[in-house]
Amino acid sequence: MKKARSLPASRPAPEDDLAKLKTRLAEAEETIRAIRSGEVDVVVVNAKKGVQLFTLEGAGHAYRVLIESMNEGALTLTTDKVILYANQSFARMIKCPLEQVTGSSFRRFLSRADGSALRALMKQAATTGSKMQVLLMAGDGSQLPVQISVRELTNDDSGRVTIGMVVTDLTEARRTEELLRALANRVVQVQEAERGRVALELHDNITQLLCAVLFSSQALADKLSASNGPAKKEAIKLRQMLGATAEEVERISRRLRPSALEHLGLAAVLRDTATQFSVRTGVTVKLDCGSLIARLPADTELALFRILQEALKNVEEHARARHVTVSLGRQGAFVEMVINDDGVGFNSSQHAARRKGQGVLGLLGMQERAAHVGGVLTVKSGRRVGTEVLVRIPVAPETDLPTAVSA
Repeated sequence: MKKARSLPASRPAPEDDLAKLKTRLAEAEETIRAIRSGEVDVVVVNAKKGVQLFTLEGAGHAYRVLIESMNEGALTLTTDKVILYANQSFARMIKCPLEQVTGSSFRRFLSRADGSALRALMKQAATTGSKMQVLLMAGDGSQLPVQISVRELTNDDSGRVTIGMVVTDLTEARRTEELLRALANRVVQVQEAERGRVALELHDNITQLLCAVLFSSQALADKLSASNGPAKKEAIKLRQMLGATAEEVERISRRLRPSALEHLGLAAVLRDTATQFSVRTGVTVKLDCGSLIARLPADTELALFRILQEALKNVEEHARARHVTVSLGRQGAFVEMVINDDGVGFNSSQHAARRKGQGVLGLLGMQERAAHVGGVLTVKSGRRVGTEVLVRIPVAPETDLPTAVSA
């Protein structure tokens, strides 16, 4: 009896292969037609996983019209930062033809430092939108300050991940910021000039008048005999009140225009300010100026003095502190002043938001004072942990600080 032999599986008929090829050819022709008509944008990317084809539907959709009419640059990128799509606004920003932008790497428009920062930013884009400010390198060699906002996008059909990016030109915002800063500086200058004028008026007119009345009240008290007991007591009391008033006017005059700052230097004025504050409020102030030798520029000394004034005012009005420490010293190319208190503290971000728009008052005023001389002021605080005010102002290498004084 012969054994049955197994037969090979039947192969698809040539007609089936031909039908599949025709179908794929029809799909390819339809894709090419859509690309040519502008219904679909296509970018071919040589990625790490091989050649990938990205299609961006758009020409027939209202959102594309919206994106093309935006003043901001709008882009989509691969995770390798290859630009799949860019609108005309972005091309105008970087002064490159749009056809030279699409398909290129976004890294070509960034410095090495900004490229590293963007890499870290894009890692955060998967969970939340992220923003940063960079300088774009335009095609003509110029640099453009921009803010970029990135967000991860996922195609529901293919599951492919891309990055959406909006680029905002900050040139006008920077120009406006510079104008506002110049205006704030001018306000500070006018304020100091007005303070000087008022201080001079107080010293030359009001104080002299008070002194004249004080001498008259003293003469009146001396003329009254013991038999005029009640009247003599009132005259003496009036003389004491006038003396206290004259001292207070003189104190206000010194605060408005610290002439001692010009003659004795910053350390002496800070010591006097700390002493007066302690006497008036009962709050202990420890001042440490370190080993300081020479004088700072006049505007830097004035800025530091005003910042300490405002900080102590905040301590008196809000902090409910018992101790304040102030340290002033040279740190390389900077002079630093640190003011710490052990008060109740506050939420610095919420406080700044409430004070926004109030000019040169409070914390904003202190920051403007520091910025006026090229410095930076930062505030660290929290509920029940006290407050630290740190100001750093650049000084010339040959410039040193006033003679050390501690209180």
